Amino acid sequence: MHSVVISGTGLYQPPHVITNAELVQAFNRYVDLQNAEHAPAIAAGTREPLVHSSVEFIEKASGIKQRYVIEKDGVLDPTRMYPRFEERPDDQLSLMAEIAVDASRKALAAANKKPEDVDAVFCSAANMQRAYPAMAVEIQQALGAGGYGFDMNVACSSATFALEQAFNAVRSGASRCVLIVNPEITSAHLEWKDRDCHFIFGDVCTAIVVERAETATADEQWEILGTKLATQFSNHIRNNFGFMNKAEDSDPDARDKTFRQEGRKVFKEVVPIAAAHIEQHLATLHIQPGDVGRYWLHQANLGMNQLVIKKLVGGEAGAEIAPLILDTYANTASAGSIIAFHEHRANLKAGDLGVICSFGAGYSVGSVIVKKR
Repeated sequence: MHSVVISGTGLYQPPHVITNAELVQAFNRYVDLQNAEHAPAIAAGTREPLVHSSVEFIEKASGIKQRYVIEKDGVLDPTRMYPRFEERPDDQLSLMAEIAVDASRKALAAANKKPEDVDAVFCSAANMQRAYPAMAVEIQQALGAGGYGFDMNVACSSATFALEQAFNAVRSGASRCVLIVNPEITSAHLEWKDRDCHFIFGDVCTAIVVERAETATADEQWEILGTKLATQFSNHIRNNFGFMNKAEDSDPDARDKTFRQEGRKVFKEVVPIAAAHIEQHLATLHIQPGDVGRYWLHQANLGMNQLVIKKLVGGEAGAEIAPLILDTYANTASAGSIIAFHEHRANLKAGDLGVICSFGAGYSVGSVIVKKR
C-alpha cells in the first residue's frame, strides 16, 4: 500500500457578489408583486400572503452575509428570480466544465503537476449539468489529462466521498495521481422565491490533487491517514428534478423540482450524526478530538458547525478550531469544507492533524483525517 497525500487545491471564485441587502430588496419586490397579483384570493382567505425577508432574518438563521454567483441579474430580477445562462452548442466547453478547468489548473499548479500526470478525474458535485457524456470526461479532455474520468453525486458530501475513492485508488496502486473537481452551480437549483431558503446557496468550484507521497513535490503536503463514509436515508433534504419528470407529465416548475428542506429537522438530526461520526473515526486512529488542530467542516449553517464542535471539544467554534467561510461564500454544497481547507491551513505546522468533514442530503457524512508533512 502506498502513502497518499493531498498535494494541491484550487478554487474558482465567480465574478459576481450578491449581498444580503441586494437579495432582500429583490425578494421583497417579488413578494409585493405576487401579493398584488393575488390580492383577491388573499382577501378571500383562500391564499396566504407571502412574507418579506430581511437581512437580520438571514444572518440570524444562517450566518451568511453574501454569496458569489456566476450570474446575478437574473437572480435579482423580481419577475424572474433565477440566473440567466446562455445555452452553449455541443462543440463548446460546458459551463460546469469551464469552471472546473479553472480550479483544476490552479490545483495542479499548487501540486507542481501537469495535466498529463493525472490518470483519473472525479467530478463530484450535488448536481450535474447533464446526464451524459460524463462531465469528468469533458474536463479530462479539456485539461489534456490521461486515464479515465467519472461523475459521482452524494449531494453535499460529494467531495469527501470522492476523496475516499481517490485515496483508495492511489493507496492500492490502481492510480498514481487523481484529480477531484467539485463544480457547484448551486444558483441553478436553488428556489430563490422561497423565503425559508432563498439565501442559502452560492456558486463556486474547488479542485484537489491526490497522489502517492513518493511522487509528490509540492511545498505543502497533507498525508491522508484515513477516510470514513456513512449514509442514512432521509427525505428532509430533497430535489425531485430528473430525467423521468417528462415521462411523468409533471410540472417542470413545480416546487419539488428545486432544492427544498425541512431545516429544523435537518439541524436536529444531522448535528449528532456528524459529531458522532467524527469522534468514532478519530477513535479508530487513537486520536482524541482535542488533539486535532483544525476542523474544516461543511459550511451550511453557523449554528450547526458550532454545535458539532461543541460536542467534540467543548466551547464555541472559534476560527482557529473550525474556520468559517460560510459568511462570505454561503453554502456551496460539496465545496464548502474544501474551501475552508483551501483558505485556512497555511498557519499549521508539520505534524498537525486536521479533519475535513461534510454532511448533507442522504443523509450523508464523510470525514478525511489528514496530517501535515
